[in-house]
Amino acid sequence: MSSKKFQTKLLGLQNNLLNFAYTLTSNRDDAYDLLQDTTLKALDNEDKYVDNVNFKGWVFTIMRNIFINNYRKGVRSATVIDQTEDLYHLNLSQDSGLDTPEGTVAEKDITAAINSFTDEYRIPFSMHVAGYKYSEIAEQLQLPLGTIKSRIFFARKRLQIMLQDYK
Repeated sequence: MSSKKFQTKLLGLQNNLLNFAYTLTSNRDDAYDLLQDTTLKALDNEDKYVDNVNFKGWVFTIMRNIFINNYRKGVRSATVIDQTEDLYHLNLSQDSGLDTPEGTVAEKDITAAINSFTDEYRIPFSMHVAGYKYSEIAEQLQLPLGTIKSRIFFARKRLQIMLQDYK
């Protein structure tokens, strides 16, 4: 494909790319930045494009990969590493909010609400909250994965209804 034809096809996709960028970022300015990064990356890698490959899919994949890489970079940069000699920052007490009267009441109410569920909903939900994956819960309870997912979903919905006064 000639360079002029490549650029014309890329410019023709700008509106579609902007819409896709907006769905990824949910922010207009970030969407424009992502669109610009994608356009530049596509132009820089024009020589890697093969004519018989779906051009639109190729460019959208570039955008998605840039978004994922930027997201991962943001998560890594948000991680705090305590390099003090005695781990001072890690040893600071963390305010959990449970020490306040409102926090303990809410905790008691949440626990009571969960305990009011029948075992078929309480056990999978409690395991999920404890950090088990859906597949691990299904295996341990010897139930189908879909059953576990729906029970956790319904327990969560019921808990939201029971505790709607806390919003």
